[in-house]
Amino acid sequence: MFWKRFNSNFKTGYRLFLFHQKRFATKFKGSQPQSNRHLWLLIIPFTTFGLGTWQIFRLQWKVDLIDRLERKMLKSPVPIPFDIKDQLEEFEYRRVTLTGSYDHSREMLMWPRVQINEEKKPIPGNRGSEPGAFVITPFHCNETKSDVLVNRGWVPKARMDPSMRPHGQVQGEIEITAIVRTGDTRGLFGPKNEPENNYWAWRDLEAMSNHAHTDTIWVDADATTTVKGGPIGGQTKVKLRNEHLQYVFTWYALSLATGYMFWQLWKKVKKR
Repeated sequence: MFWKRFNSNFKTGYRLFLFHQKRFATKFKGSQPQSNRHLWLLIIPFTTFGLGTWQIFRLQWKVDLIDRLERKMLKSPVPIPFDIKDQLEEFEYRRVTLTGSYDHSREMLMWPRVQINEEKKPIPGNRGSEPGAFVITPFHCNETKSDVLVNRGWVPKARMDPSMRPHGQVQGEIEITAIVRTGDTRGLFGPKNEPENNYWAWRDLEAMSNHAHTDTIWVDADATTTVKGGPIGGQTKVKLRNEHLQYVFTWYALSLATGYMFWQLWKKVKKR
């Protein structure tokens, strides 16, 4: 995958340089250029070199970010703060404990989803990509004195209807361990949420909180909260895409290639 994308990006930049080189050669064919107009082609190798250097800084930033998130996940859970709403960014991906009770009458489903475990890998024996949904349930939290949204975990399509998992609808006051999350954004071509139909494709914290009449607080229940017949907890994705190294190679390779091509063009111009 790395080399496939690298080759694709490299070929695009290479063709761009060839296009402008041919335009230059055609324009001045058989005539002596009156100025050093060809020097503008230096923009390409200098720009791609700058982009490669910028991607090095982006790579370091992403590595540091992943490291911080991993260290957060390893910390022991702490009671969710009363003023968690003012600390969501600081507490994101932090394990917390909550006491309270679920209100299953306001349950929502976020789908389609496939089951994952805490190692972010498909579950063996789950037919690879069996469709299902995340069960999002309001939880009256004693610590915050408010209702919060809890992603209880994944259920298969056959048990998306609550009536098909009565034993999993936990009743009474309990304590859960969960991971604090913030809102998400819809992908460019991703499906839209339809609150009027109670259909949720992505984590729109504001809209889902308004729909369920809760605080704008979201936590993902961890695997220890799983009960027989209920949603499977531990469905938090913490791995971030990190393709900056690929971009570093791409931009530096383009800078080297186009720089060499410019040098060859420069020698031809000097001979005229």
